[in-house]
Amino acid sequence: MKKVAFYTLGCKLNFSETSTIGRLFTDAGYGVVGFTEKADVYVINTCSVTDHADKKCRKVVKEALKYSPDAYVTIVGCYAQLKPQEIAEIEGVDMVLGAAEKFRIIEYIDDLTKNPKAVVHQQNIEKVNHQFIAAYSIADRTRTFLKVQDGCDYPCTYCTIPLARGASRSDTIDNVVARARMIAESGVKEIVLTGVNLGDFGIRNGEREDKFFDLVKALDEVEGIERFRISSIEPNLLSNEIIEFVARSKRFVPHFHIPLQSGSDKILGLMRRRYRRDLYVERVAKIREVMPDCCIGVDVIVGFPGETKEDFLDTYQFLNSLDISYLHVFTYSEREDTVAASMPGVVQGAERSERSKMLHILSDKKRRAFYESQLGKPAEVLFESDVKDGYMHGFSKNYVKVRAKYDPLLVNELKAVTLQEISAEGEVDVTELAEYAVH
Repeated sequence: MKKVAFYTLGCKLNFSETSTIGRLFTDAGYGVVGFTEKADVYVINTCSVTDHADKKCRKVVKEALKYSPDAYVTIVGCYAQLKPQEIAEIEGVDMVLGAAEKFRIIEYIDDLTKNPKAVVHQQNIEKVNHQFIAAYSIADRTRTFLKVQDGCDYPCTYCTIPLARGASRSDTIDNVVARARMIAESGVKEIVLTGVNLGDFGIRNGEREDKFFDLVKALDEVEGIERFRISSIEPNLLSNEIIEFVARSKRFVPHFHIPLQSGSDKILGLMRRRYRRDLYVERVAKIREVMPDCCIGVDVIVGFPGETKEDFLDTYQFLNSLDISYLHVFTYSEREDTVAASMPGVVQGAERSERSKMLHILSDKKRRAFYESQLGKPAEVLFESDVKDGYMHGFSKNYVKVRAKYDPLLVNELKAVTLQEISAEGEVDVTELAEYAVH
């Protein structure tokens, strides 16, 4: 049996797609092995959002060939769509597949002979603009990332995603519900909904047919899934009706991840974001009104062109004043073929790093404050299979990471606990584990 190994860079969406590509190989008779095991084929799923895509790709290719020098190496993903010829020059790469070709990978791999020069199969992104390919990941029995939307119609000045993934398009509600039921039958208890612009769900063949709220209502009726989690949603698409529905939902958990990107209206304008910070304040206030214990995560970019020290401090103070739970901090880096790459007011690298450091510290403070606010309260925790130093971990509905002494009977079980204290590692120790699972 031929063997294939995978490596994924980037977002939850990439992980769901890698898992789906993995099932294509399994159906074709391949055995899937770990990256550090000897494989006949390595598939590297790349990202264009994170820094130094080329450097990371080269490093992963080099590592793969260290484990299996004669392996056939294929590169897919956003970086492969944007820079196929650049990737083709990387030593050891045999094939590059663009966005329209990656799910046809089995058709292209008909011979595992190493090539003197990489073969490229990539076409203009417009070719995939109306084509939605479903994907989901099952890395363990606990949680699945389910792709329901792809592409983006928002022309943010810093972003290459529309160039790499094309226009906004979605699966049908019936298909998503059917897939969720199938996932439930496998024993998975939590589904994380993923997409490039998740809140824009509902566009098919260039026309809006329904809304994300319609999907949320339909999924809330799916038996067998205990939890649905919304991975990330733009503030202008997170409506009050969605917030209010989640607050009374049977299955959607009180956890929102809402990109902000900047707390300065000036910078939001330069970024071409579709809201200003007043709207963000309204969204956070509404969530707190109906779900006081909700976890709220925030994306923020530092060092964007034109961001002065005063602009950054404006963002810092704005975030400090918000009742949020944690930050995902991104240091701005230039991307070819974006408007921002040629904007004036470039922020020096050292200053970008310093601003990033300040916000990471603020994030740690926010997360600890949020965890402290939950101590002494009851929670329902879904325990996972990972074990470290005799402890296993899990997450409450509102995304508090907890730890408990390892017990194999707890894996993939929902348990009622009391959140006791924050450990030195920043997790929450629990007590009073109920004997039976929560229903």
